[in-house]
Amino acid sequence: MIAIKRAYEPAARTDGTRILVERLWPRGMTKDELRLDEWAKAVAPSAALRTWYGHDVAKWAEFQKRYRAELKANAAALAPLLAAARKGPLTLVYAARDEEHNSALVLRQYLETKG
Repeated sequence: MIAIKRAYEPAARTDGTRILVERLWPRGMTKDELRLDEWAKAVAPSAALRTWYGHDVAKWAEFQKRYRAELKANAAALAPLLAAARKGPLTLVYAARDEEHNSALVLRQYLETKG
């Protein structure tokens, strides 16, 4: 099972392995507060893609397409995430405010097709 959770929500025992999937550290959060097992910067959208998207919902469909292309080109970086998901619960931790349009959603969908 792969779950997603905002970095600003408290960690829970049921989260299993918690991996931050952002290039930038969540603003105002400490290492202790996040209780992460790993920080997987390499699976986050590139800086160029993140800047282009700018959390503009009108660009959401194209963002998903471009991000999936980046993930496909970076398959090796996904291996630790897939391995963690096979071992037990995995929670992808993200920082975006928009809970319906964020890279963690796309990443989870992508991983589920590969798992």
